[in-house]
Amino acid sequence: MNSITQITDFLAPELDVYARLSEVQLLNREFPEKGLFIAESPKVIERALDAGYEPVSCLMEKKHVEGEGRQILERIKGVPVFCAEFDVLTQLTGFKLTRGMLCAMKRKPLPSVEEICKDKNRIVVLDKVMNPTNVGAIIRSAAALGMDAVLLTPGCSDPLYRRAARVSMGTVFQIEWTFLPEDSLDGIKALGFKTAAMALKDNSLSVNDPRLTAERKLAVIMGTEGDGLSDQTIADCDFTVKIPMYHGVDSLNVAAASAVAFYQLGNNRNEP
Repeated sequence: MNSITQITDFLAPELDVYARLSEVQLLNREFPEKGLFIAESPKVIERALDAGYEPVSCLMEKKHVEGEGRQILERIKGVPVFCAEFDVLTQLTGFKLTRGMLCAMKRKPLPSVEEICKDKNRIVVLDKVMNPTNVGAIIRSAAALGMDAVLLTPGCSDPLYRRAARVSMGTVFQIEWTFLPEDSLDGIKALGFKTAAMALKDNSLSVNDPRLTAERKLAVIMGTEGDGLSDQTIADCDFTVKIPMYHGVDSLNVAAASAVAFYQLGNNRNEP
């Protein structure tokens, strides 16, 4: 059975984890083993549960206790559940996007880069991609379009931030990912990967160049919004790769570019 508590006051302490703790506070960099994240929407929550993440508490619109959220409550018996009417919950930032349900969950220890890359042949490296919407969208594309894993430099937004996980539609729980200890690509190359920097440079290979798909192990490097990859990072890569542009368009958003690149270079590249 679930212990269901009705909340009538937005300032109730039970709502602190959902309404008043920042993403950084939830992450708990000082004690990462105590870190939490918030999963939004039944689909994201279900995918987190499928991946073995442990729920701490759940917050939902009252009408969903016997409705859309009932299936999830069956899976998290014994976990405290807080419910409230819609007018209370709309004071939560972004609640209208959650389809009526939030779940606080424990983070897991992050695997090492070596663990992530073992037996993989197509990986993504995100370099200082700070927008959580873009991180979530890129991870969704990576999972859907044949990439094996995602590595993030320390300057990237965390994939378990609420917006990133929501935009990913829960695919942050379906594809392996971890943070690189530093910005250097040396460790990736040491694991046998050729590196392909996505950048609009004149001396680049087109994204459909057969030399790229011929590589057994390839790491696709995507840069930050606006500025893209640094000149040094590009110089350190084995290939510079561009997506041809037309009609005077200078570039694509990094999330849109990722979908094009992963479709061409991912593990699905040999499928009809």
